[in-house]
Amino acid sequence: MDESFAAVDDLSIMWRKLTLDEQEKCAAILPVISDQLRYEAKKVGKDLDQMIEAGDIPKNVVKSVTVDIASRYIEQSASDKSTLLSQESQSALGYSWSGTYTNTGGGISIMNKDLKRLGLNRQRYGMVDIYGLERDNS
Repeated sequence: MDESFAAVDDLSIMWRKLTLDEQEKCAAILPVISDQLRYEAKKVGKDLDQMIEAGDIPKNVVKSVTVDIASRYIEQSASDKSTLLSQESQSALGYSWSGTYTNTGGGISIMNKDLKRLGLNRQRYGMVDIYGLERDNS
């Protein structure tokens, strides 16, 4: 399937009413976000479309993640909110300021929390055999 996981109307319903300019951006960016999510799934050996068809992940969860990613992109690209901070700290007398921007590059940002919601980013574990592969147990 090469269709988007969400539509422009989904953003208007699940997030907020969009301006005409934002609707145009969403129409252009939603297929890109969907393809990026498919690519992220492929990198871990999964097919997102097959996962939806098999019922491994509900389609509405994928739609919700797509809407979240698109809403972050629209918020970031809005001219009046171009300085969205995810973390900020300030001091007083010695004057110091520190801040972390949500998306410094201004592109599409797929966060680890988005991948976790889709079951694509799980904690990995492994071990190292310090004795080697072949041991003589005699």
